[in-house]
Amino acid sequence: MEVTEALKDYVNKRMQKLDRFADYFGDVTATLSVVKGAHRVEVHIGVNGRILRAEETTGDMYSSIDLVMDKLEKRIEKYKGRLLGRNRAAVGPEPKAAEAEEAGELVRTKRFAIKPMPVQEAILQMNLLGHNFFVFSNAETEQVNVVYKRKDGHFGLIEPGF
Repeated sequence: MEVTEALKDYVNKRMQKLDRFADYFGDVTATLSVVKGAHRVEVHIGVNGRILRAEETTGDMYSSIDLVMDKLEKRIEKYKGRLLGRNRAAVGPEPKAAEAEEAGELVRTKRFAIKPMPVQEAILQMNLLGHNFFVFSNAETEQVNVVYKRKDGHFGLIEPGF
């Protein structure tokens, strides 16, 4: 969709709520789209080598912007210490899993760099992205692993077996 100046100004105004963390931000990308009347906003923010992601879809673009910015603010507050590098060195890839339609057809492929990290860092990155799983290189074993969120609220780890 073509983004109007009013929408650009509104997104910028809402981003100003996060200005207190601006020294830690890298690139910020906001994607606005309309599909079948649904107004979708997706925002990616680079924060000390990690990717913070949020998306919302509603019937109104301004509502979607408000909701996605509220979600980002809550995630930053929740993970502030780790995001801003207070607890440990910040390292993280730019992950995106392939998305498939219900019919099982492969409709999208994404590539991303895999950097070694501990399991706890992978869980943090997965939560920051708002995903249910995360593929990473385990810094301890030097193998590709997957962490995932279980239905009981805990996390699981998938390691290759030989």
